[in-house]
Amino acid sequence: MENLLEQAPLLLVVLFLMLTFLQSGVDKVIDWKGNLDFISGHFKNSPLGGMVPLLLAIITVMELAAGILLTIGLVQIIMGAESLMAYLGLILSGLSLVFLLFGQRLAKDYDGAKTLAIYFIVVIAGFLLY
Repeated sequence: MENLLEQAPLLLVVLFLMLTFLQSGVDKVIDWKGNLDFISGHFKNSPLGGMVPLLLAIITVMELAAGILLTIGLVQIIMGAESLMAYLGLILSGLSLVFLLFGQRLAKDYDGAKTLAIYFIVVIAGFLLY
């Protein structure tokens, strides 16, 4: 129990990111057409306009993988084991956010890019707590 209390800040960051990326990835799978339509419109005037289906598939896989790794890592931390999966999940979370940021900047969605920076700060906090 003492170890869990010591790990509480890291657990909360991992839980936060796990829920964020699992929900986002699952939403893209469940409502693929809706997401594709929205993102295609969002990027229609950007250099990425013709690659939206491929890029959406890549980011969906990355988000789901990050969420799964973070889930396994959360269990590892709770069990007191080495939490390599959480660390890998943090890496994949950060990469996903960088990819999303790149797209938002190309689409000139600066408010969307600003929002992603907040999530990126949470990822960096996870690395600092690890």
